[in-house]
Amino acid sequence: MDETPDVTASHFTCVVRPEWIDSNGHMNMGYYLVVFDLATDEWMRLVGLDAAHRRAQEVTTFCLEAHVTYHREVREGDPLRFTTRLLAHDPKRIHYVHEMFHGAAGYLAATNELMSLHVSQQTRRGAPMAPEILDRLGRIQRAHDRLPRPPQVGRVMGLGARPTTR
Repeated sequence: MDETPDVTASHFTCVVRPEWIDSNGHMNMGYYLVVFDLATDEWMRLVGLDAAHRRAQEVTTFCLEAHVTYHREVREGDPLRFTTRLLAHDPKRIHYVHEMFHGAAGYLAATNELMSLHVSQQTRRGAPMAPEILDRLGRIQRAHDRLPRPPQVGRVMGLGARPTTR
């Protein structure tokens, strides 16, 4: 696991399932969290925090904070593709953002900004990541730092003027 993932590649894809559709005829907001969680599983696998590593090291990750922004609706059968940008990390935390795109039309449908904590399964408290994981995150961070920061990152909810994001 010593290669750095292609920072511009989509790393997770899926199709909007019929059971995810609500009475408005589009994907229900709760299922956005489901698909973003699936994208997180794939992201963690790419950085080396896969199921085998978690079992062997008796570690896991917990979500400390999450923020979703919705931009355009997606409907049943729509293909989705996800990219993930590493925003920052330290020995115990990973701050990242997923972008969900319509897989055919290409538009940004939603974003999910997250802060994850690396946790010891024994103590159920934050614990430092293994050196090889931190090294890999460092390589990814250097590559992602060269990319433009998505404008949705760090947004605060309120009724003030809305920034343009499209």
